[in-house]
Amino acid sequence: MYAVIQTGGKQYRVKEGDLLFVEKLAGERSEQVIFDQVLLISGGDSDPVVGSPYLDNAKVACEIVEQFRGKKILVYKFKRRKKYRRRQGHRQYYTRLRVKQIAPDGKIS
Repeated sequence: MYAVIQTGGKQYRVKEGDLLFVEKLAGERSEQVIFDQVLLISGGDSDPVVGSPYLDNAKVACEIVEQFRGKKILVYKFKRRKKYRRRQGHRQYYTRLRVKQIAPDGKIS
C-alpha cells in the first residue's frame, strides 16, 4: 500500500517503512507527525482512490528520525565590467521521517 501526501508545497509518494526528508517540521526526535493532506491511496490489488483535492479521513503517521541541515549552496551575483560581486551561502533545514502507518479510514493506532 502506498499514499501520496503533500507537505511544504511538495508531494511525496510514501509507503510504510520508507525514510524521506521534507522541509523542516516542528518537533523533536521520536515524536509522531500526522499528515492529513493525503491526495491518493493505493492498496495494491484494488484501484487507487483519488481525492479532490484531498481524501476525507485519510491520514499518514510518521515518526521524526532527525532534524538536520542540507549541503551548503553558494549563490553568486556578478555584473561584468562593473565592480559588483556578491557571494552568499545558504543551508536548508530538513526533517527526516519514517512512515509508520497509512490509514485510509483515519484510525491511527
